Amino acid sequence: MAAEPDAKLIEQGRKLFAGDWRFIWASPSIETLPPMAGLEVAFAGRSNVGKSSLINALTGRSNLARTSHTPGRTQELIFFEGPEKAGFRLVDMPGYGYASAPKTKVASWTELIHKFLLGRATLARVYVLIDARHGIKDVDLDVLKTLDKSAVSYQVVLTKADQVKAGELKTVIADTTAALAKHPAAFPELLVTSSRTGDGMPELRAAMVRLIEERRR
Repeated sequence: MAAEPDAKLIEQGRKLFAGDWRFIWASPSIETLPPMAGLEVAFAGRSNVGKSSLINALTGRSNLARTSHTPGRTQELIFFEGPEKAGFRLVDMPGYGYASAPKTKVASWTELIHKFLLGRATLARVYVLIDARHGIKDVDLDVLKTLDKSAVSYQVVLTKADQVKAGELKTVIADTTAALAKHPAAFPELLVTSSRTGDGMPELRAAMVRLIEERRR
C-alpha cells in the first residue's frame, strides 16, 4: 500500500489536476508520436481495466478521455496536456490482452506499446492498471517484464476497488504486492483507486507531483 502523502503534495496535486487539461494528439504508430516536451506519464493495462475512466476522474472531467464498455476501443496512444506552465502530459495507451480483436491488430497494438515504453525519453513513469476484481494476470506479467527491461519507472495501480468486498480486496492487495516483489524495477508502493468514488485519486495526483519535483531537481 502507498505511504500517506503529506498535505502539501495532496494540495499541489489537486491544483495541478484542477487546471486546464485537453486532448492534444493521437498516435496510431511510433512514427506519428508528438514531439517530446516536458514530462509524460502513461497508463497501461488490460482492455476495459478503466484507463479512460481513471484519467477522467483524475482531471475531474467526465469526458476528457473517451470511455467505452467495449474492450479494445482505444487503438492509439492518446495524449492529454495539462496547464501550460506545468509541462506535463498524460498518455492513454491501447489496452492489451483483448483476445476478441483480430490477431494482426493485437500484434500491432502490442508492438506500439512496447516500442513506446522502450524509446520515449520524456516518459517519466508508467502506471500499470490492474483490475482489483481480477488481480494480476499472465498478460500483465508480460508487460511488467518489458518494463523491467526498460529504463522507465513504473508503479501498479489497482482500479475498481469499490467493486470488491473488503476481505477480497485485502487478498488482491497482498497477492499483487507479493507478485511485485519479484520485479525489482517496480515502484514498491501499490495505489488502490476507484474512479467511481474518487478513492485513491488524491494519492495518485500527489504521486505525480512528487515525480515531477524529483525529475526537475
